[in-house]
Amino acid sequence: MKLLRPVIGLTGGIGSGKSTVANLFGELGASVIDTDVLAHELTQPNGAAMPEILVAFGKSYLDSSGGLNRAAMRALVFSDAHAKRRLEAILHPLIWAAASERVAQADGLYIILMVPLLVESGGYRDKVDRILVVDCDEQTQLVRTMARSGITEDIARAIMRSQATRSERLAVANDVIDNSGHISSLEPQIQRLHRYYQELTSKLATKSQE
Repeated sequence: MKLLRPVIGLTGGIGSGKSTVANLFGELGASVIDTDVLAHELTQPNGAAMPEILVAFGKSYLDSSGGLNRAAMRALVFSDAHAKRRLEAILHPLIWAAASERVAQADGLYIILMVPLLVESGGYRDKVDRILVVDCDEQTQLVRTMARSGITEDIARAIMRSQATRSERLAVANDVIDNSGHISSLEPQIQRLHRYYQELTSKLATKSQE
């Protein structure tokens, strides 16, 4: 029988350090599934989402290789709420199907399912056992986003406005990692949660044998 493993939904605003935290859990033996990576796979040339995207948006939103023109689509969805909903209606079911397959195949100590828009999409809340929010103040988010992506402050702020607020994320969190400071402050927080998530795995294993 396959060992049951808790699925931890990891989320946080742009620039909060989600990938850093997820990678550290991965180093401790967790299976990490990144829905952003899945979205990129689905929208690359010959990706499963591309036929529907072509029908819905036309060739002008494809790049020269036949994949999604991310810059053009990003500009569209930031300016057109209807287009954003159309894109989400195409991508979200495909992303969840791919994520479910990866979850079923995962063999780590527990599963970290990284969903940047977990709070905004809503549909993932009943699909995970716990919600882990990587938190930092909004000014730190802004500085990190601009430094990492090389985008302007206006664009960074627009992305932040399109996401759930810090308070909205914290309101649904079961667990929180404070990533406002130096990366060295992450280790004790992650170690504590690692031990707890291992305990959850053990409890699931015991329950499955009852």
